[in-house]
Amino acid sequence: MRKVRLMLIAICGVVAAALPLASPANATTPADGSHVRRVTSLPAGAAGSGAAAATAVRQGGIAWKSCDKKFGKQLQCARVSVPLNWHRPDGKQIQLAIIRLLGSDQKHLIGSMFVNPGGPGESGVDLVRDSGSEFNAFGGGRFNIVGWDPRGTNRSDPVRCFTSQASEARFWRGVHIPTTAAQSRAYARRATELARRCGRVSGQLLDNISTEDTARDLNHLRQLVGDRALTYLGISYGTLLGQTYANMFPGRVRAMMLNAVVNPIPWTKNAEARTAYQVGSADAVFTQFVALCQGAGPARCALARHPETVAQRVAGLFRQARRAPIPAPHANPPGVLSYSDLLLTTFSALRDPNDWPRYARELDTAASGDASALETAARQMLTPNAFSKATTSTAIQCLDGPAGQPVSAWPRVIRHLTHAGTLWTPFQGWSQWAPCAANWPGHATERYTGPWNAKTKTPILLINNIYDPATGYAGAQRAERLLGNAVLLTVNSYGHPIELPSTCADKWRVRYLVNLVTPPPGTVCGAQRPFR
Repeated sequence: MRKVRLMLIAICGVVAAALPLASPANATTPADGSHVRRVTSLPAGAAGSGAAAATAVRQGGIAWKSCDKKFGKQLQCARVSVPLNWHRPDGKQIQLAIIRLLGSDQKHLIGSMFVNPGGPGESGVDLVRDSGSEFNAFGGGRFNIVGWDPRGTNRSDPVRCFTSQASEARFWRGVHIPTTAAQSRAYARRATELARRCGRVSGQLLDNISTEDTARDLNHLRQLVGDRALTYLGISYGTLLGQTYANMFPGRVRAMMLNAVVNPIPWTKNAEARTAYQVGSADAVFTQFVALCQGAGPARCALARHPETVAQRVAGLFRQARRAPIPAPHANPPGVLSYSDLLLTTFSALRDPNDWPRYARELDTAASGDASALETAARQMLTPNAFSKATTSTAIQCLDGPAGQPVSAWPRVIRHLTHAGTLWTPFQGWSQWAPCAANWPGHATERYTGPWNAKTKTPILLINNIYDPATGYAGAQRAERLLGNAVLLTVNSYGHPIELPSTCADKWRVRYLVNLVTPPPGTVCGAQRPFR
């Protein structure tokens, strides 16, 4: 999965829709007193319910067309209408962008394999367009690889919070992730204004983009391609979508492979618990990065070329950045690296151990007084497009687990999150939790909060690195215990998801997807080491 590059902050988009809300189904109050909406699944064969889905199937399913001449006939695209609210199937419709790569072994075709790249909000269309051949190999060429842009994202009636790119650029101009009290107060006000703008521009679309809504879309798409049961590969947040689908439609799962597994309990509890979970593993992975660099020595890791230890040099850099910004004379334009920006650079770097040698060089150069490369990387996460991606991700997450605390409680919440993880709390706390807590205008028509223990006929295959900074290994272990029929394949490796080659893991992917064979419980695969 090395070629599959994932960014967990999603892409933003647009469209306002007007549709009355459906009343929540089976509302219950758990022991902790929070209000939880539990789903009564629609009949598995009904794709959610209503005549719209059945009519589409009777009319021939999906009208595939060539995406672009340069991709040839193997890559096909289409648009599919789905109800904005699945409980009102004859009401307002939205459009989903969908793509498929025809399997290379059509003679022995098993069916379709749906893939979701996570985020939430990343583009499944782009994933299949750019990396479809990799998924084709996982399935031995015996599946048509199908991706789609989930509702509210990218080409599928995306969420918008601004009426023009110019107004969006003005809103985010000069904004940095806060690490001081004054910066935090200003960002809290900005998060409140962002929520207001999103509600004004996107309207009730924001009520209907939960993971449950997307699971119903997935079941509808499964029907349209003619598969009696779903074959699915979910990555990162895509594993939460997979778990939601498996529990809503357990009788409709042929095979489900979930890579970099989300723990569904904190994700759906509330925004505070979800964010604490999201930041909780990065610090330990950074410690591994430092230790592996030290072990690799000066020939393979630039930080190890000094009399001081790698840990001492890195700690000194972070202390220096906290005291005062570090010059970045060769950034474009020249500037300085703040402590906030230094923390931001860990967000992408820890995910991909292939880049650890480069990141070590940039940290080493910054420790010597030139932080240009690090500042250039940080700025990529501070563009209007990057904030837009984060906002779309937030729009989905706020429905799955709304905030329990108002944004005015930021001193207490951010302090608590920092105890969970120091490196990623400023970014995740302010970009993901704060908008949910700032009177977010979306309120889920339906959201799935469990149970998570449905038993599928075929075991669900979970795959997770031991040192995953975004979906920690303990969460994958919890998901294995929760699911009624699952096997966890452990990869003794680093990154999010599997970024370093593992022939062992690749073997089990093919055996599982094609022949429905799972590894023995407790199987651990090796992988290439960083700093090789």
